[in-house]
Amino acid sequence: MLELFPIHTDMIVMNDDVTGRILEGLEKEGLRVEDNDILAITSKVISVSEGRVIELSKVVPSRKAYRMSNKYHIIAEICELIMSEADAVIGGIDRVMLTLKNNVLMANAGIDKKNAGPGKVVLHPTNSPKAAEQIRKKVLETIGKRIGVIITDSRTQPLRIGTIGIALGVSGFEPIIDERGKPDLFGRPLQVTRRALADELATAAEILMGETSERVPAVLIRGAPVTLDDNTTPPRKFHVSPDECFYTRILSTWRKACRTRIGRK
Repeated sequence: MLELFPIHTDMIVMNDDVTGRILEGLEKEGLRVEDNDILAITSKVISVSEGRVIELSKVVPSRKAYRMSNKYHIIAEICELIMSEADAVIGGIDRVMLTLKNNVLMANAGIDKKNAGPGKVVLHPTNSPKAAEQIRKKVLETIGKRIGVIITDSRTQPLRIGTIGIALGVSGFEPIIDERGKPDLFGRPLQVTRRALADELATAAEILMGETSERVPAVLIRGAPVTLDDNTTPPRKFHVSPDECFYTRILSTWRKACRTRIGRK
């Protein structure tokens, strides 16, 4: 049976020992880590501990940042940060830019003002898979338990209202369940289905973490259908290229068709 337990902690600050804070929080909750548990940890506390909180007053926008600011109505300092953090800026609408970062489509390169403090923003962690691995190893060294770790974030879905969870980094278990070749209820083998298990668990954890003042930076997950290992998943195993992605390929064709119809009028 899948069980999830919220872990409350005090405010985490720069250079904090995130693993230590989480273990302290577990003790206060009367919980103990067991072998095969998974810790889901919000990326924001990793970023804060790494000093990835930026004071906007110290950012010097470029001319391009000011042009983007005028176009998308985003303050120029954030535009400058988006350009420096994103692998590519695909486009945008009022107040939001669609970017590609670490091969993931996301708004504003993952830059977030929530819970950052006045005049500040939080960037994504420097290396989420590495952070997951370090926490997993620290737990093993500290209390002798073999666990998996997910670094989570929230994101929007195309044509859907609201956010869901996403796994930015995974260590200790295989994040994808490959169902291809397995029979369905009628004995027909599945052709393309692969389950994003780490993303599913991240979404479940996000329910308890919340988005406002909950102070639940981590969730203990027990009973997940995983087999633990000592591996850290490289980001490329999560992703498909834009040329292989169902959505981007079809939407690209649809956009070209729209332009063609408009041109004929």
